[in-house]
Amino acid sequence: MAEDFPALVLEEKDGRSAGRLARLTMGDLPDLDVTVEIAFSTLNYKDGLAITGRGKIARRMPLIGGVDLAGTVVASRSPAFTPGDRVVVNGFGLSETEHGGYARFQRLKPEWLMRLPDVFSFEQAMGIGTAGYTAALAVDALEAWGAGWGRFVPGEREVLVTGAAGGVGSMAVALLARAGHRVTAATGRPQTHDYLQSLGATGFIDRAALAEKGPPLQKERWAGGIDSVGSTTLATALAQTARGGAIAACGLAGGADLPATVMPHILRGVGLIGIDSVMAEMPRREAAWARLARDLPADLLSRAIRVEPMSALPRLAEEILAGHIRGRVVIDVSR
Repeated sequence: MAEDFPALVLEEKDGRSAGRLARLTMGDLPDLDVTVEIAFSTLNYKDGLAITGRGKIARRMPLIGGVDLAGTVVASRSPAFTPGDRVVVNGFGLSETEHGGYARFQRLKPEWLMRLPDVFSFEQAMGIGTAGYTAALAVDALEAWGAGWGRFVPGEREVLVTGAAGGVGSMAVALLARAGHRVTAATGRPQTHDYLQSLGATGFIDRAALAEKGPPLQKERWAGGIDSVGSTTLATALAQTARGGAIAACGLAGGADLPATVMPHILRGVGLIGIDSVMAEMPRREAAWARLARDLPADLLSRAIRVEPMSALPRLAEEILAGHIRGRVVIDVSR
């Protein structure tokens, strides 16, 4: 192993976190059972908040950032993993309470690690990352809800995806389209329409139309949806969801508030399903990654990702918070 290696460390500055590029040694890593040589990490909205200090993500500092990682086990005190195993980690407190994936090496608890499906390279795995894994959890949850109601039948009604040009949204559009649904993408960037159509979107709605406060019950339109925005956008999506449908909520890019009423829930039986990707049980994680391996074509994935060096993270963090990132950014932790 290298004597020292690059990393991005979150440190406290003026009461907030701030990302700093650094060189670390193995002695700087926690004393946990599995050592992984990381090939790639990725950039999520939460990473942007942590690096810029605009969100209270890191709960202790200094802390290595990065909520995702993919790489190879190089040492293990756990019988569950041996050197050479290809693994992926999403969440489990990385970059919040635990050291994360923005480093060439990391030591981790074995219960956080999942074996990476053979169909994916490390680069592809981080092109998916927490965003794609969360989208798969959301699709699984909507299908489970629909099975209980006999609803959420592909093709009967449109399915809404908010924040569609972002990481979660891009993957949600692709997975829903692959499952046979008519996907309407909500975005404020018309220049992304061709990209979203290539992922399978069949219709578009301007995000501003969903961000306007309206009556608690509106014309039934959506069979269901996946929302990464929150606030008024989520309230409007619920108000427009058809009887027995549901919205899977997995983000708050537009705000953590929910200015809604109980009326869609008690008069139409509309469900609001919360998606917790950070601490999801391993069987749910494995099912989500199995869906991704089955339903996410490699050519669609290649159109959704780009690779950037870790040294670019301070700039990229600003871009993702400003809404200027399309698709997924994979982080090469060796640069």
